[in-house]
Amino acid sequence: MKGKTLAMNRKIEIKEDWLTFLTGFALILGAITIFRFDLPKFGWSDQHSFLDIFSIDNGQNLLLLYFTLLIVGLTTIFMRRAKLTYLIAGLSFLFFISTLAQVLAGYSMFKDAGLEFVIFALILGIIIRSIIGTPQWLKDSLQSEFFIKTGLVLLGTGIIFQDVVKAGSLGLIQALVVVLVVWYFAYWLARKFKIDDELSLMISSAVSICGVSAAIATCGAIQGDGKKLSYVVSLVLIVALPMMIFMPLLASHLHLNPSVAGAWIGGTIDTTGAVVATGAQLGDEALKISTIVKLSQNVLLGIAAVAISFFWMIKKRDGAESKPDWKLIWDRFPKFVLGFLAASLLFSFVINSTTISVTKDFIKGIQTGLFSLAFVSIGLETDLSFLIKTGSGKPALVFIGAQLFNIVFTLLVAYFLFA
Repeated sequence: MKGKTLAMNRKIEIKEDWLTFLTGFALILGAITIFRFDLPKFGWSDQHSFLDIFSIDNGQNLLLLYFTLLIVGLTTIFMRRAKLTYLIAGLSFLFFISTLAQVLAGYSMFKDAGLEFVIFALILGIIIRSIIGTPQWLKDSLQSEFFIKTGLVLLGTGIIFQDVVKAGSLGLIQALVVVLVVWYFAYWLARKFKIDDELSLMISSAVSICGVSAAIATCGAIQGDGKKLSYVVSLVLIVALPMMIFMPLLASHLHLNPSVAGAWIGGTIDTTGAVVATGAQLGDEALKISTIVKLSQNVLLGIAAVAISFFWMIKKRDGAESKPDWKLIWDRFPKFVLGFLAASLLFSFVINSTTISVTKDFIKGIQTGLFSLAFVSIGLETDLSFLIKTGSGKPALVFIGAQLFNIVFTLLVAYFLFA
């Protein structure tokens, strides 16, 4: 009976992977051709700009976004049996909460602090679960992995290889060196603390590559636990806050030139929003270099996801000691990674720059909507006590230890390359 259940779950995972691939590319091809609309604006700084969010034009754009995400969410009905009315009601509820999260993240004070929508989406989901629980009618809509994987296919369109090469090869060199060394150190440290394999991989990728996106991609690549993902995301966002405050002060105290300071910030702080907010504190040159380095690390995300997928499948091939079964590896290989890479190659070498400039903000907006739905879902599935009790605090110590190593090592690499 257990074997049949595992086989059924695996079939659902394979269907979900292909569905994310197809859904993601349907959205991309639609954006390239005819399916585009103005996205709603969530930014505000005072009462007047807050009321603009509820204007008729912005409301119409919000409605179009709702129907787009609703249709995307309804495609999951092909994977498993679910009541259509429950699915529509659940997706509508998730959209409402995710919109609230984006409105909160749009407040200028939070935006300047680098607080991104993911943390608000996650916290709102956890609060709702803690107060009223997760009702049965909502559970069919909590397709966090589907939303994440589809969003990652769309994320591939923003990884343009030419931009990184044009911006500076030194940033790519630093990203490659830092990612390899810091990832290995973080994984080694996690295993020394006897952290389980899933959490070790997510922590290592989050610290070394690009924070939240890397943790998401790793979780998808290894079919990881969503609760562990929410834990790592929380660590990323919490640790980023003191780094944003103290790293510019430390850079000034050490008299680092703007290029070195920017490369240091871009290589250590784990969220793009926080990198931009921190780099801007040190001037235009630091902001430019920090963005280049962070973009270079983002480029390595797809390659890392492929490598982690193969590492995980070979390590976890049901305890078999024989050589890897390539058919089994293909079956278990997360197809959304292929979608991510295909989207990146398409926008890097096939789609012209005019089309990219017209479509990039729209695709980014849909991707943000999907990630927001995903993190509300994860919050609704997360037991708060799990976050508090996880590993008796050991994973948090590993993350902080790996991040301290990252800060020191990246400073040395940045100084060597950019001074």
